[in-house]
Amino acid sequence: MTTQHEKARLLHQLHRAGTPLVLANVWDAASARLVAEAGAPAIATASASVSWTLGVPDGDRLDRARALAQTALIAGAVDLPVTADLESGFAETAAGVGETVTALLATGAVGINLEDGLRPPAEAAERVAAARAAADAVGLPLFLNARTDLFLRALGDPAGRLDEAVSRARAFIAAGADGIFVPGVEDADTIAALVAAIPAPLNVMAGPGAPTVAELAKLGVARISLGPGLAKVAYAAVERAAQEVYATGTYDALADGLDYGRLNGLFE
Repeated sequence: MTTQHEKARLLHQLHRAGTPLVLANVWDAASARLVAEAGAPAIATASASVSWTLGVPDGDRLDRARALAQTALIAGAVDLPVTADLESGFAETAAGVGETVTALLATGAVGINLEDGLRPPAEAAERVAAARAAADAVGLPLFLNARTDLFLRALGDPAGRLDEAVSRARAFIAAGADGIFVPGVEDADTIAALVAAIPAPLNVMAGPGAPTVAELAKLGVARISLGPGLAKVAYAAVERAAQEVYATGTYDALADGLDYGRLNGLFE
């Protein structure tokens, strides 16, 4: 059994520009074990996926207690570093973000995503600093991945979006962030510019139409996330199978399901 400190150090070591950490984000114990068995060196949650499985829409709608309980379930299911998507920290204040991080570390997780949302850069940086202070207070080298949503939400002037993202990233790094997550970017030139300008490991979100892992590695990306991609595929399979049985009375869509013994064996 690897200790929490060892997992935290390993998570830091896995962030290497040009040899990216690939995270197929999960939402429950079964998805975590399947991704681990596929060869993942670390496990990450996706806020959307966790929210949906708990019956809540994504976007700071899930409460802290249930989010952390799900993180504890996932962290307990695998002997790998687990990094949790905390959205904007499940708190109104920076002090509250620190409380969230303190509670998170008790789940066994060793990394977080913390997004800036629509907050001014100084306020978002203050929340990053509070998260870092909370981890430092218990002596755990938490990997703090600060996320800016400028590209994902198409905020501000497109001509100045890159410069603003870099400015925010540098402020977050100064506040204690270990890595920077810029979802919503798929253009190779923009990704290369972000890598060159941000003095920390860069995380991008990938999916259909995005550069491949190998292409992102050549651009210097250090971390690649699939976000809610796996959950969307899983729920699409549920929808197809349900529509088939109610529309035609047939069950062909079930043929592609995992074997009962395979799934049950994940927890033996």
